[in-house]
Amino acid sequence: MTAEQLISFARGAPSLDIVDVEGLKAAAVRAFDADPAGVTAYGTSVGYLPLRKWIAEKHGVEADQVLVTNGSLQADAFLFDHLVRPGDAVVVERPTYDRTLLNLQRMGSELHGIAVQPDGLDTAELRKLLESGVRPRLAHVIPNYQNPAGMTLSLEKRRELLDLAAEYEFTIFEDDPYADVRFRGEALPSMLSLDTRNVVVHASSFTKTVCPGVRVGYLVGPADLIASIAKNATSLYISPGMVSQAIVHQFCVSGDIDRSIETVRAALGERAQVLADSLRRHLPQARFVEPDGGYFLWVEFPEDVLVDRLAPAAAERGVAVVKGSDFVLDGGRHALRLAFSAVTADRIDEGVRRLASAVEAVRS
Repeated sequence: MTAEQLISFARGAPSLDIVDVEGLKAAAVRAFDADPAGVTAYGTSVGYLPLRKWIAEKHGVEADQVLVTNGSLQADAFLFDHLVRPGDAVVVERPTYDRTLLNLQRMGSELHGIAVQPDGLDTAELRKLLESGVRPRLAHVIPNYQNPAGMTLSLEKRRELLDLAAEYEFTIFEDDPYADVRFRGEALPSMLSLDTRNVVVHASSFTKTVCPGVRVGYLVGPADLIASIAKNATSLYISPGMVSQAIVHQFCVSGDIDRSIETVRAALGERAQVLADSLRRHLPQARFVEPDGGYFLWVEFPEDVLVDRLAPAAAERGVAVVKGSDFVLDGGRHALRLAFSAVTADRIDEGVRRLASAVEAVRS
């Protein structure tokens, strides 16, 4: 199977046709012209200061509440390292981002998976866990178009989660890289914007709205927490990449980011629709909730379809998928995550046809 023939639903990345390469090239020239000293210097551990200020204005916070990092996964790692100690209880969604699980397991935390429903995290299940005596240090939540399940946390549940965090004294880590990639429905306010009790730390990135290669993410939280993390960051790397952050800053202040978001929204909205239609046509036995945004769709198959067998059978037919078991502490044996972001609309139906053929092969 050649690379040209492979259809990959595996990677949560945009296809090249929806990346504004020309806009980024122009932003790079402007960055070097406008601030050659700042772009080429070490910088500070809080990130490129003009971009830090732009992010602060976007979220309606002070600049000292923002830390700009090399991608949002580094923002996650900084926060986990600061807050979580071996043996600490941490709440995660079930399913959740596989690298979050791996990083928290590596730190020796005691993980508690809470089910994700069509309207997001099951807050009733979380309340029962808290009432049983578990006292988490942190609850990691991906509220918008969740990775991998594609669900969105309802406004009612956002408010309930804030109340639970205040009552039981844990931090909500609002991991929100997909918020701007919405192609249906109304945008919901972030938990950061609703927080009046300093219980939320928010992370996001420019990976999904600009491109993954810039590796620019950020944390927003209480100023003292950000200052402590910045001190550790100085020891780790002096500063993150000033060149990429300055390019992103120019891309943002010019308005190019707004045009880029519209391009991404339109393309991914079409792809999500085509994928859902193809699944209904070729795999009517599959269960899924159509996402309102983001990159991913979570598919659950009947119990006679084991993804440990399905994934290699799909690969033999030239379609790459990720097993649901990668995103949970236990289970996920009948589920797949399908990333539609990197597959152009004209290739999606063929990919689902191949997947349907693989399903038939493992069931027979």
